[in-house]
Amino acid sequence: MAMPVPHHDYWTAADLDALPEDGLRYEVLNGQLVVNAAPKPRHQLLIQRLVRVLVDAAPVDSLVLDGVGVIIGDDEPIPDAMVATGAVDLDARGVPVAQVDLVVEVVSKSTTMTDRVVKPIMYSTAGIASYWRFEINPFAGQFPGEDLPVLFAYRLGPDGGYEQTHRVAAGDTADLRTPFPVTITPSTLLP
Repeated sequence: MAMPVPHHDYWTAADLDALPEDGLRYEVLNGQLVVNAAPKPRHQLLIQRLVRVLVDAAPVDSLVLDGVGVIIGDDEPIPDAMVATGAVDLDARGVPVAQVDLVVEVVSKSTTMTDRVVKPIMYSTAGIASYWRFEINPFAGQFPGEDLPVLFAYRLGPDGGYEQTHRVAAGDTADLRTPFPVTITPSTLLP
């Protein structure tokens, strides 16, 4: 099957509907089609356990989702997990950015630059209040003796960029306040 081409000289979230359901993950970032292989079990286990923690802590008006796109204009990044508020259309292509309070990315070897640089800029520019990133593989800047996974939590600052609020190593515990109060111990999210 030939790969469809976009209707413009750039890709849009609407163009994703024409792509095959072939086990690959398709996103549109800044008008470019980004294709990633399916995540590994370690990645998915962390997300699965994190979603349970978030669901248990979420207020009734919040919805915790994993693997669903955020609609930012014509773009559609797909965070590993998100927290949305308000009446979310459960049959829509993704969740409008205005309803998204938190996005979470788990860094894989193939998504390092995207998860650490590209997506945080997109998310902060779009006004998403909180961004969390989990490092599950050894990384530059890892402290000696710091066990994985490591959670980096960010909050939107007054300049419109993200400011780090927490760095939580595997054995440590953090009480986060945004988007709602929740206690996270990264070591409980991975064996």
